[in-house]
Amino acid sequence: MREKTIKNCAIGVFVFIRIACISIILVLVISTGIAGQSYQRTDTGIKTVINDVGIEIQFYGSSTVRVLKWPDGNVFTKESLSVIKSPQNIAFNIKQTGDELEIKNESLLTVLNLVNGRVSFRSSTGELLLNEEENGANFKVFNDAGRKTFSVSQAFVLDKDEAIYGLGIQQKGKMVQRNLEIYMIQNNTEDFVPFFQSAKGYGLFWDNYSPTTFHDDPEITSFDSEVGECIDYYFMYGANADGVIACMRDLTGQVPMFPLWTFGFWQSKERYKSQDETIGVVRKYRELGVPLDGIIQDWQYWGNNYLWNAMEFLNAEFYNPQEMVNEVHRMKAHMIISIWSSFGPMTKPYRELNENGMLMNFNTWPQSGSQKWPPNRDYPSGVKIYDAYHPEARNIYWKYLNLGIFSLGMDGWWMDSTEPDHLDFKPEDLDNKTYLGSFRSARNAYPLMTVGGVYGHQRESTSDKRVFILTRSAFAGQQRYGSNTWSGDVVASWDALRHQISGGLNFSLCGIPYFNSDIGGFFLWNFRRKLEDPEYRELYARWIQFGAFSPMMRSHGADAPREIYQFGKKGDAVYDAIEKYINLRYRLLPYIYSVSWDVTANQSSMIRALVMDFAVDRKALDINDEYMFGRSILVCPVTECMYSKDLEEDFSILQSRELYLPAGTDWFDFWTGEKYSGGQSVRKETPIDIMPLYIRAGSILPVGPKVQYATEKKWDNLEIRVYDGADGEFTLYEDENDNYNYEKGIFSTITFNWNDAKRTLTIGEREGEFPGMLRERKFKIVKVSDNNGIGDGEPEWIDKEVSYTGRKTTLKL
Repeated sequence: MREKTIKNCAIGVFVFIRIACISIILVLVISTGIAGQSYQRTDTGIKTVINDVGIEIQFYGSSTVRVLKWPDGNVFTKESLSVIKSPQNIAFNIKQTGDELEIKNESLLTVLNLVNGRVSFRSSTGELLLNEEENGANFKVFNDAGRKTFSVSQAFVLDKDEAIYGLGIQQKGKMVQRNLEIYMIQNNTEDFVPFFQSAKGYGLFWDNYSPTTFHDDPEITSFDSEVGECIDYYFMYGANADGVIACMRDLTGQVPMFPLWTFGFWQSKERYKSQDETIGVVRKYRELGVPLDGIIQDWQYWGNNYLWNAMEFLNAEFYNPQEMVNEVHRMKAHMIISIWSSFGPMTKPYRELNENGMLMNFNTWPQSGSQKWPPNRDYPSGVKIYDAYHPEARNIYWKYLNLGIFSLGMDGWWMDSTEPDHLDFKPEDLDNKTYLGSFRSARNAYPLMTVGGVYGHQRESTSDKRVFILTRSAFAGQQRYGSNTWSGDVVASWDALRHQISGGLNFSLCGIPYFNSDIGGFFLWNFRRKLEDPEYRELYARWIQFGAFSPMMRSHGADAPREIYQFGKKGDAVYDAIEKYINLRYRLLPYIYSVSWDVTANQSSMIRALVMDFAVDRKALDINDEYMFGRSILVCPVTECMYSKDLEEDFSILQSRELYLPAGTDWFDFWTGEKYSGGQSVRKETPIDIMPLYIRAGSILPVGPKVQYATEKKWDNLEIRVYDGADGEFTLYEDENDNYNYEKGIFSTITFNWNDAKRTLTIGEREGEFPGMLRERKFKIVKVSDNNGIGDGEPEWIDKEVSYTGRKTTLKL
């Protein structure tokens, strides 16, 4: 039994010290001896030294704890790039039991072993959530571009059958992220976030930006980073997946709203080669009567590769860019444009950045000044990546972007290569000096910095237009910068389509809610006949169905155009399937826009892994091809070829797919109205125009009018579908559709409540208002019961039609 000496010292002086990873704080020193160990109580936690390792535990709220460890005597400072919250002065108690120091607040019990430095986390009721591995912290001296620092790692012990999620976007098709090893360095098709959350209701964010290896096996789970002055991680307990995401956003930033028009249909390709071609695509959609809200102008509008990303229309085929933007707007569409993280040597931004030492020196895309394929390396392009970590470099970037493009009325940005592209990789490339140190030390946070630069500058420029950024890469905290991340240049295949589902869901579980993919896949290398290949046409139709239930519905790719009219005409099976889901997307806009508000206001998620709503159903935890879209719609994409074989298509024999309906609720087939009990697998017939969709019992689903673009018609006669079988609630959100007035409370909400036992629907009093708000409107109420489904069509019956002026009203159905 160790001899324990307790020595309480009341010290009446203010002691100001600079310690690991925090600013100057006031420390009240309490010395507690166990085998010579001591700790200090601070305003925000405790600090100590154990076995020559400094340890600090800080509270960032009642549910979030930061753990710092560093070699004793190592002097350094660190400001997080991802975390924007400061440590909090909250109430907590300290109790010492034997070798263990218990630090408890209202939500968490954090236990520090004063002998070996191991930290463990328990709920307020004592349930063990997570243990560090004993002696699991490691520091190895590392020479980082001539500077002595450390490689750092920390190991944890998870339950053997514990399901964890997150780690960003991966193309491996895994839902549960166990029994794997990942080398985390941002690339074209995988975006890494060193964060995971557990089905036990906690999350862990490893706050390091250097290349990192995540390892998990039945014995240990660890992060191992190439560069770090300290071990720095945040443990958060939210009790469930939504709660964990709320904690992560509380730390790293909340999600701003996108404009309504961003949730419409977007058309793109690699690439529209002239102003006339770009305008012509929008015009063709309008002529066909197929809805469209956005067109995207891809690269080389600037001219040749030496003018790469000049942020000017120097290509003669874009002879009047202002008129191009104006014409797109006259057709009630919007336009975003490709911008990159690199500049050609003949551009103005390159010259200014180069003069100030703000360019990095490693190979990136394009590699040749010639535009021919393959790249002719005898004529190097000279294109270089800019130092996005440098605040002045970000200022220069925006200066030219604003002057050359934003001033034209451009609606948003397609920030390509934000990882950025790193070709012919050599380890010494990571020695490049940046504003924050070596490129190695901040490598994975590059997208956060460059996307954040554009967002911040546009916000400073105007509040009339919400920032919308489509980006190819992301890091923790990027949700605060108005960005939607796509999964990169994936090669079209059925496996690739399937992998987008788990990739997007795990990304969303990191707290970053907006994800999309190139509908149809980017490269068509697996389809020699391209659009003439019936299997590819089938794949495209299935991918567009998935896209209709993604946060952004965007068709894009290389090797062949992807506009709807490339797939036939009305009456052709694939054409009709594509048009059907574009129209369905628009009819669901009142639901989708309200869900987007829930994301912003209540830390929710738009695409929801089944663990989020059905954590107690163990059968649902590892399903990688189903998800919830909002809290009401279960989406089950078709991810295998059913109607094409040997370059022939045959839709005459109906195929089907098996799917699982999560337990704990009843489900309605969206297309037929057939009702099913949860907790069972069922088979659903899947003709080319049917993707299985199921509505959760108790859901209230607002359905809008058929339109050609998002704001064409007012929502003055919405259809409100009520799915009985359980109590339910839905809040309809409305505002001015663009600008940031919603941040000032200028919006309205109407809450619908369904009482299943009483068979009553209550439409609550409207709360709030905004310019242009509907003072009077009608709601067409349709109660969906067993076998009276509506699908994407108009209902043949209306249970009630209600005139609504903002007053609470209750209906018996």
